[in-house]
Amino acid sequence: MLVATGGGGIGFWVVYAVFLIGLMYFIAIRPQNKEKKRMAELMASIAVGDNVLTSSGFYGVVIDMTDDTVIIEFGSNKNCRIPMQKSAIVQVEKPE
Repeated sequence: MLVATGGGGIGFWVVYAVFLIGLMYFIAIRPQNKEKKRMAELMASIAVGDNVLTSSGFYGVVIDMTDDTVIIEFGSNKNCRIPMQKSAIVQVEKPE
């Protein structure tokens, strides 16, 4: 007499693995790629005269730029100018 073994053991694991890979894509990889794209657009849009917020929480105005660094003037004191990497900027506000 033949007994059914339930079959499809390997097929179940393949479907399970594909499901987990798809889940990881939508939970981890896709949002990370969207954030990278948003930050790249932000870095490309920075121009002299823009008001910016740095990752340390300081607001300032961009007064000079090179490829990977910016010089930001903080507050109304014209002597407070700090060079920093562009990647330290988290928000840009264009002057009206």
